[in-house]
Amino acid sequence: MDSRRFRDAMGKFATGITVVTTDYNKETYGMTVNAFMSVSLDPKLIAVSIDKKATMYTILQKTKQFGVSILSSKQKVHSMLFAKQLEKNQDIAYTHLNGVPVLQDSLVTISCSLYNKVEAGDHMVFFGKVTGIEVNEGDPLLYYGGSYQELND
Repeated sequence: MDSRRFRDAMGKFATGITVVTTDYNKETYGMTVNAFMSVSLDPKLIAVSIDKKATMYTILQKTKQFGVSILSSKQKVHSMLFAKQLEKNQDIAYTHLNGVPVLQDSLVTISCSLYNKVEAGDHMVFFGKVTGIEVNEGDPLLYYGGSYQELND
């Protein structure tokens, strides 16, 4: 099977959208990630999958801590900025949770320390031990079939 067919098939699974962030050398780095999941309650673990070609791949291995911001339906521009679909010509509002940068006004923000990492093909799955969490009200930003979606009542 070819890569395009695989991508199209995987696009039939609706996902939320997150932005993974970390500070490195006095600069905040981030990238849009929809390959995110909760893994364990004891200890509290999450996982994100990062392409080996991404800048974040190398940086996370150095910082050993990261934030995950689950985007609200009002943060489509944030997703597009961190996915490099738009030029970063605007300021991003960050806040810090346990010393880790996260996006302000997200649906959920999570701070993590690196717990483990596992190579998986052309990606690395980073497991984060949750060190902090904040939850806000709102609807999630969703991705399905190659485009952004919103919940319908």
